[in-house]
Amino acid sequence: MSDTSVKQQSTAAFYGQAVASFAVAMAATAIGIFRLNADAWVRAFLAIAVLYLVTSAFTLAKVVRDRQEAGQIVSRVDQARLEKLLAEHDPFEKL
Repeated sequence: MSDTSVKQQSTAAFYGQAVASFAVAMAATAIGIFRLNADAWVRAFLAIAVLYLVTSAFTLAKVVRDRQEAGQIVSRVDQARLEKLLAEHDPFEKL
């Protein structure tokens, strides 16, 4: 028979932990840059660099997720084609 995959979803606790961790990391970085003993333009440069790094990380995570989901769809289509061929095949049919 056919195995249908169950879509995995994270728990609310895992989601909350991920959001809290992100918030703490961003706050700590912002405080560190703000309290840095350097000129304003150096602190501004570091802040922009951190923001660029965060947006790049989000984009990379989305691209990886999209590629994984696309691979699962192709796999499901191939599995359906194989199941159809096997269902239609009669091993006792005279060649």
